[in-house]
Amino acid sequence: MRGGGLWQLGQCLSRRIAQSKPGSALKPRTFAAAPAAEPAELKKTALYDFHVENGGKMVPFAGWSMPLQYKDSIMDSTLNCRAAGSLFDVSHMCGLSLRGRDAIPFLETLVVADIAGMRPGTGSLTVFTNERGGAIDDSVVTKVQDDHVYLVVNAGCRDKDLAHIGAHMEAFKKKGGVVDWHIHDERSLLALQGPLAAPVLQLLTKVDLSKIYFGDFHTLDIHGSHCFLTRTGYTGEDGFEISVPSEKAVDLAKAILEKSEGKVRPTGLGARDSLRLEAGLCLYGNDMEQHTTPVEAGLSWAIGKRRRKEGGFLGADVILKQLEEGPPVRRVGFFSTGPPPRSHSEILSSNGEKIGEVTSGGFSPCLKKNIAMGYVKSGLHKPGTEVKIIIRGKSNDGVITKMPFVPTKYYKPS
Repeated sequence: MRGGGLWQLGQCLSRRIAQSKPGSALKPRTFAAAPAAEPAELKKTALYDFHVENGGKMVPFAGWSMPLQYKDSIMDSTLNCRAAGSLFDVSHMCGLSLRGRDAIPFLETLVVADIAGMRPGTGSLTVFTNERGGAIDDSVVTKVQDDHVYLVVNAGCRDKDLAHIGAHMEAFKKKGGVVDWHIHDERSLLALQGPLAAPVLQLLTKVDLSKIYFGDFHTLDIHGSHCFLTRTGYTGEDGFEISVPSEKAVDLAKAILEKSEGKVRPTGLGARDSLRLEAGLCLYGNDMEQHTTPVEAGLSWAIGKRRRKEGGFLGADVILKQLEEGPPVRRVGFFSTGPPPRSHSEILSSNGEKIGEVTSGGFSPCLKKNIAMGYVKSGLHKPGTEVKIIIRGKSNDGVITKMPFVPTKYYKPS
């Protein structure tokens, strides 16, 4: 998830990570994912000057000017997140609230999650689907209260997501439904990730963070600001996404870095992509698209038990049939030899039959070897299955493996 243009950017970054030596700096460039906009047209987050002052190498990304990396290499940034911590500016993503008596019934017509069945203050990954069962976007959705839902959608999908939600909301309200929304453009979003995330953040709030588990949502005071806090992230590490009033975002970022005594570092899109790939997380636009169902993407767990029984969301007939009969293709992970696999690299069976293609791939800074994910025909998806991956016309050995590649460290009740 949490893509918004990383689908091509990540491929460029992964190749460059593979070509770099540990400790070397990667030079910034404009990537294929960047829109055709001139730099003056790019939007800037509230932390833009902070990024530049801290040595951020800014690149066009989903219509925004965002840091690719800072003074350290992407390789080092990735390793530091796993060992200590990283602070990401993810303010380009779109947070929104749905409120009203029918907010949950309305949203359940568009997503696969059992939101009604969640406890207030808890959330989950979900998928917006179309009439064919394909994924319009993925999102983290939180049931704040019975009449309030908070969600964050991907930057690159913002326009189509808001148009989709808005059109269905208008039709829903014409039938008497009570729901309205607010787009949180007045707020910024920081992602604090890694083993030091909780100890550092605890120094800035009186709320006991040990009582907040993975997926939980709280509103609380952090460093004098009223924040929305979700214990989640996109790295596989323990951590938080912090929605803070934009005028307080820089002060909060500086306070986090200061309290960590330099151990938590500002981190850019380059390491964010390698971290999410190591964690085996989908990247919308690459590992999941409008023709991909949640079942095919390995996200069946996100479809609530009640939703499997009742349906009621767009494309439910297709998705429920796949749950019963199995999907035609499945998302899997790979280890491989040779150059790092690229998006659209063909995957062949041991006898030379094309059985699928890679959707994301690169060199793992933590494992020091190539990793990738992609789709193969059902029946040929079991871990240990040997395959060939075609890169630049040459065949390379690969083997299907379980994901995540690097074990996740989400904070859950023991």
